[in-house]
Amino acid sequence: MSSTDAAQVRSAGTTVPAPREQSAAAQDAVAGIAEVRRAGQVLYEVVERLDQSALRGPSLLPGWTRGHVVSHLARNADALVNLLTWAKTGVEHPMYPSAADREADIEEGSGRAPQLMRADLDAACRRFLVAAADLPATAWEAEVATRLGPLLAHRVPWLRVRELWVHLVDLDAGFGFEGVPDDLVEGYIDEVVTAFTGHAHAPSVTIEATFPDGRQRTWPLGSGSAGESRTVSGSAAAVLGWLTGRHSGAELNGTAPTLPKWL
Repeated sequence: MSSTDAAQVRSAGTTVPAPREQSAAAQDAVAGIAEVRRAGQVLYEVVERLDQSALRGPSLLPGWTRGHVVSHLARNADALVNLLTWAKTGVEHPMYPSAADREADIEEGSGRAPQLMRADLDAACRRFLVAAADLPATAWEAEVATRLGPLLAHRVPWLRVRELWVHLVDLDAGFGFEGVPDDLVEGYIDEVVTAFTGHAHAPSVTIEATFPDGRQRTWPLGSGSAGESRTVSGSAAAVLGWLTGRHSGAELNGTAPTLPKWL
């Protein structure tokens, strides 16, 4: 993707209009779309720096190169367009035809030349923003579903935001969780801790995270009582990296146990 292309995408993204009827769902969707643009701009800048050698290099995800991650981000945009189409039409449009098709599409895109990979990512990001702009305000309240279960359509942009930030880290190209907006980092820690609630293999741990402004917050993880829990502490970014399996937890204070797979 050339710098001109990236600028065009960013410019196109800023023209996504807010729904006229500002229901709570529509307001949440508009906020999410703004965050998609913000994360997307960072993604364009990072991917634009990756040459063929870098794209063939390993990402933080086992078995995936950076090219796989970029290809996945393009296909994820199209998959979420399917959910927006579902919300708009009322006709079921799953994210992917099947898990096998999803993997095959990612694999196919992962070996493309850098300029083709960037163009594919560019086009997919545009399609998502166009689909979001075209969605009637009332459709943001429609129910759709991912493999993890049902959700309302106004949460779809936020799914994209999470994919962008987390996989930016997975590219292992100089961007870490410390670059994710603080308010989103806290929300993601909430989300991961909630996902582990009731998990049979989640260890009993008290998590203490410190944010850049000096604020601290604590989360209980696992089913043990507070007195039985060990404490693991560190920066919010380091805590999130450990919780999502992107880092071992060696940079945290306390012995960070191995966690079950997140998502």
